[in-house]
Parts: sequence; C-alpha cells; structure tokens
Amino acid sequence: MAEYFDRIAGRYDEWYKTRVGRYVDRTEKRLIFSMIRSHEGRALDLGCGTGNYTLELRERGFDVIGLDASGAMVKVARAKGLNCIVGNAYTLPLPDASFDLVLSVTMFEFIHRPEKVLAEIYRVLKPGGEVVVGTMNGQSSWFIFKRLKSLFIETAYRYARFYSPGELEDLLKSSGFGEVEAAGVIFFPSFWPFLGLAEWLDGKCHRKCKGLAAFVAVRGVKA
Repeated sequence: MAEYFDRIAGRYDEWYKTRVGRYVDRTEKRLIFSMIRSHEGRALDLGCGTGNYTLELRERGFDVIGLDASGAMVKVARAKGLNCIVGNAYTLPLPDASFDLVLSVTMFEFIHRPEKVLAEIYRVLKPGGEVVVGTMNGQSSWFIFKRLKSLFIETAYRYARFYSPGELEDLLKSSGFGEVEAAGVIFFPSFWPFLGLAEWLDGKCHRKCKGLAAFVAVRGVKA
C-alpha cells in the first residue's frame, strides 16, 4: 500500500478540489471534530497522508505530528510546513503516554492487523486520552460503487478492507477503550447530484442511520 500511495502522492490532493471532494471533506471533518472532545494538547495524525487532517488539527490549536508509511505522501505534507514523519503504525516510533488525541482517518482500511495498531495507539495515549478512527463503511451504497469501480480502474479501494460501525466499536472495546461511540455521514453515492440535500441528511442522520453511511467514525477513551 505504501508503494501505491507513493505513486499517487503528487495528485492526491487534486480530488479535494472537485465538487464532490469538497463536499466529502467538509462533511467528514464536521463529523470528526464533533466527536473529538479535546480542544488542545498533543495530537497524532496516524496515517496522515498529505497532511489534510494534520493541518486542520494544527489550525485548531493542537500540537500535532503526522505519521504515514508513504514517504512520498509525507514529503507533500512537509511541503505544507507540517511536522510529519515516515513510520509504521504497527510499531510507532513514539514514547508511551505522550498524546492527548490520536486521530486516524482512512488508514484502517489498509492495515491487516487492526488489533496491533490499536494496541500501539493505546500505548502512546495518555490516561484519559481519546482516539477517533474514521473509515469507509462496508455496508454502504458508496462502498459498493467504489468496489465495483476498482475492478476496472486501479484505486486505493482495490486494496482496502472495510468495516461496519459495529465492527469498529467492537475493535475499540476489545482493545481496552471505554466510552465507545460511533456515527456516520454521506448516504448517497458520489454521483448523487443534489449535494445540498445530502448535507441536510448528513446533519440529521449521522447518529440514527450510521449503519448506512459511507463514512463512519468511532471514538474511544483510554482508561
């Protein structure tokens, strides 16, 4: 996967400039930051890519470091003035109990041992620190469309493993996290033309209809 993201790093941010990309980005961020209870402190953006959330965390007042397995993606993030390093999520090169928040958005789809990564997240969090993980939902119509598309065109989704909200909640609970909660947004496929209606539905249904959402976030707290 690191090799795949190395190949697309130079054009990765272009998607965020499209109409759908802008909608998805602001909608997912609205959900993610509504779930984060911390307003300051030390944060780790795990699977930071080109630094989209690293930059957002910094702008919101966090002392943030990003980590990604793709050297090319990290290079793009550093060009934005961000503190990002190349590293392995299975063995984080970071000290115990050093972060108030660990955020990981669209990384868990591309790992094979989520329990190992969650154990590392638990290790580097301070007591009372929180983790928020955001991934694509394997039960959504968006997922079905993306998976079918990946059969004909190489995309990251060809290599991804997707989770349901319940699976994410169970993963966090079994890894020792408490106060676990999940929510989801984006209920229509990417070709849906009425984005105003889509955003209205995102605001109304992110808790009640999370099982149908394309993007799911789960939060937990280290005991």
